[in-house]
Amino acid sequence: MDNKEDHKNPLLCDLETGSCEISPDKNQMTTKNIIDHSSPLIKIIYFTDPICSSCWGIEPQLRKLKLEYGDHIEIEYCMGGLLPDWSYNSGGISQPSDVAHHWDEVSLHYDMPIDGDVWLEDPLESSYPPSIAFKAAQLQDDYKAGLFLREIREMVFLKKKNIARWEYLAIAAQKVGLNLHQFKIDFENEAKVLFETDLALKKDLGVRGFPTLFFIDQKGNREILYGVKAYAFYEVALLSINPKLKKKDYLRDHQALFGSYTTLTTKEFEILSGQTRTESERLLKELQTSGYITLLTTKNGLLWLKQ
Repeated sequence: MDNKEDHKNPLLCDLETGSCEISPDKNQMTTKNIIDHSSPLIKIIYFTDPICSSCWGIEPQLRKLKLEYGDHIEIEYCMGGLLPDWSYNSGGISQPSDVAHHWDEVSLHYDMPIDGDVWLEDPLESSYPPSIAFKAAQLQDDYKAGLFLREIREMVFLKKKNIARWEYLAIAAQKVGLNLHQFKIDFENEAKVLFETDLALKKDLGVRGFPTLFFIDQKGNREILYGVKAYAFYEVALLSINPKLKKKDYLRDHQALFGSYTTLTTKEFEILSGQTRTESERLLKELQTSGYITLLTTKNGLLWLKQ
């Protein structure tokens, strides 16, 4: 939008709504052009951004959703362009250093480790490079693209790495098994076009913040969730579209969970295992002592890693 008074600062996430909001588009929301009439799966179009702190906050819920309803859903990740540049001056955030304290608050609120000091030590100028990098990863392999997105999120939220820099994007791409040569070619060419397509779809659907998830079936039935919600909201959205869906009774022991996800925060393990926080912390520490997992410590929480 051209009116700077209406140009919200996207990095100031609303903790009550659980959304990192952008300037609203005036388009009429419609999903008629994105319905796949041939697929029996419920499509979840997930508008997100690699540096969206509220999106990091729903990782536990989405991981559980994949374990319980993965046979019935297809998640399509769309990049929303949270931070084009620093032409913002609103909500108390006008420069990168202002984000540091806000991210620390978000971390405590969602109980997901985030170290906001990246904005003091090596701040990002834009979230566009990692967004384009994700689209480049998608061109090679959707599954590896999901791993790549998780990897760069851990880099920026936990390891204080400026993921707008090519060096870190390349490290993440190699780690998840992407062809680095092709990744760079796509990053510099076709991925930019795909990112622009995501931005156009965001505008067409009237998306005003992240995370935003559209649940759509082949008949056009839909539910929309905005912001961070408890797990039950995602389950209700699915069942409201198809009440006959049956959840999978997945294995909740630590071998199975770390087999599905090689890195887990304490909250993720708690939610996925169904154990209490105290039980989860005790078991994770025992697994670390035995050498089964290793630990990454941040000032606002822990990440457990199965090597």
